[in-house]
Amino acid sequence: MITGGAGGIGRAVAQRFAGEGARIVVNDLGCALDGTGSDELVAEQFADELKAAGGRAVASSHDVATLEGARAAVQTAIDAYGGLDVLVCCAGIARDRTLLKMDEAAWDAVVGTSLKGTFLTMQAAARQMVAQGHGGRIVAMTGLPGYLGSFAQANVAAACGGVHGLVRTAAIELQKHRITVNAIAALAKTRLTESLPALEGVENVTAEYVAPVALFFGSGLCGDRTGITLAVAGPRVHAFRFAESAGKFKDDGAGVFTPEEIEEHWGTITKS
Repeated sequence: MITGGAGGIGRAVAQRFAGEGARIVVNDLGCALDGTGSDELVAEQFADELKAAGGRAVASSHDVATLEGARAAVQTAIDAYGGLDVLVCCAGIARDRTLLKMDEAAWDAVVGTSLKGTFLTMQAAARQMVAQGHGGRIVAMTGLPGYLGSFAQANVAAACGGVHGLVRTAAIELQKHRITVNAIAALAKTRLTESLPALEGVENVTAEYVAPVALFFGSGLCGDRTGITLAVAGPRVHAFRFAESAGKFKDDGAGVFTPEEIEEHWGTITKS
């Protein structure tokens, strides 16, 4: 099942999986860029395209940012195919505002779709995978704003950072069930990102570059690798990791650091 599967990265992922013979659930609310509205035909028409190309696909227009929608989307896979083996979470919206101008609605909408929706769908899918008893694969889309920040995207950055923490925790908890959980920090030109200044004039950063990484994480090639974030920017694939500096130790018996000492030893504390 691919959430947000009828457009952008989700669409490219669904096409790549279908091309390898996977049975697909295309989940897409069919909403506008800012998350408003819905259109069931969006998921249905793309599922029909996959079938016309020789694939197997069913549509789900459930809103995975709600508990009922996430569970219903997973149930679609169960009803159509008898179970669920792979989940790829690609659903996302954009409501860009600077921090001083962002309202609560813009915050809640983006975090609700990208972070809460990922959690709810991951939980529903994982419960089904545990019940099936033969493991599974979960892949979640995060993004560079969650690691580097991005102007006028505090909501996106917070959601992406939250997805990273969610993936790390789920990977720890679900490992005993042979369910791998990994993330992709994708930089791709889609309707969500095409207006970003950093992508102006850039043509080789497309969703098609992201799809093979999702397929890797969703297949046996991934092995037992879990809790990993791979970043994709066009032809470049690399890993994101947190780096810890060597730091500065306080001499035994010398008490706790004072703020002045932290300033004095700043170079040593932060040196890689």
